[in-house]
Amino acid sequence: MKVTLQNLTKIYPSRNKKQPKEVVAVSNFNFEIADGQLIGLLGPSGCGKSTTLNLLSGLQKPTSGKIFFGDDDVTDLPAENRGVGLVFQNYALYPHLTVKQNITFPLENLKGKDKLSKEKMAEMALEAARLVQIDELMDRKPAELSGGQQQRVAIARALVKNPRILLLDEPLSNLDARLRLQTREEIRRIQRSTGITTIFVTHDQEEAMSISDLIVVMKEGVVHQIGKPQEVYDEPANLFVAKFLGTPPINVFNAAVKEGKLFIGEEAVLNVGNIAEGEVVAAIRPEGFVVDKNGVFTCDLERVEVMGRDISVVATHKESQNEVIRAIVGSENLASVNGATVRFSLKRNKVYVFKKENGERLF
Repeated sequence: MKVTLQNLTKIYPSRNKKQPKEVVAVSNFNFEIADGQLIGLLGPSGCGKSTTLNLLSGLQKPTSGKIFFGDDDVTDLPAENRGVGLVFQNYALYPHLTVKQNITFPLENLKGKDKLSKEKMAEMALEAARLVQIDELMDRKPAELSGGQQQRVAIARALVKNPRILLLDEPLSNLDARLRLQTREEIRRIQRSTGITTIFVTHDQEEAMSISDLIVVMKEGVVHQIGKPQEVYDEPANLFVAKFLGTPPINVFNAAVKEGKLFIGEEAVLNVGNIAEGEVVAAIRPEGFVVDKNGVFTCDLERVEVMGRDISVVATHKESQNEVIRAIVGSENLASVNGATVRFSLKRNKVYVFKKENGERLF
């Protein structure tokens, strides 16, 4: 099912009578989601991603704009008539019902010509349970399940109605690290096997990048960039996107452009061509550093953290906006990183230059 958002906007009135100022949760969101895609809505808390999901589900009404499922305008359609499957962050399972009863519950609310027999509901519940691999747990209650199993019950309950679109609101945030990895792989498998258009909300950029066809990076209700995960990582539109994506985070420096060269401190670290001279912000991905005794960029060495196949060179620089600089290099460099300073050459495609005043990408 193709989903189209046209100038979607959600504004909340101010609750501060002394300083009345509206809160723009979602601002003029335009986007077309192709049939069968998995889209990651990504951004920090308060960026508007969950509000966008609530607008899609019908739990909230937009202040302005339109929502289309296929060719159908569903902007004013009640939530129960939209054909949406919604998985909440806290699972929202009924504790007194078994797994089978939780999955079947949405089907029991069907009325009129859509009403199903008990046999048909049981068949559909079992099919959904098999899809998420919990068909052996049908007689258990939620308290008898692990967090990952409860998450699968919630997904099965959303899928049992054969929804037109599936909405997932931070579905992995309550799971431990290993279980999150396993469950996000399961979500991708389920989405591919069903072909349902899916929108996945998260603040965890690693989750979004690992399973999404496209990611939408938001901040304060505004969409800053839309693209394939690797493309957005490699070509951030602005400083916010560059800083939000990546673990460890990108290293940011006060810098300047002089005579076609990028200077960090007193060192010319890169040729940047025709960028106007003046103060800028430079950012370097952790994997953009190469340990080089003849390198162009000198930092004060703090320590080396061994991570197995790689090492993290932790350093400082007077022009760094980060507390420390982290350079991820191969473990074969371990012996050559010693002394009070460390010198690097830089990978050109991992260095970005932004306007100082607004963070707009320059290079």
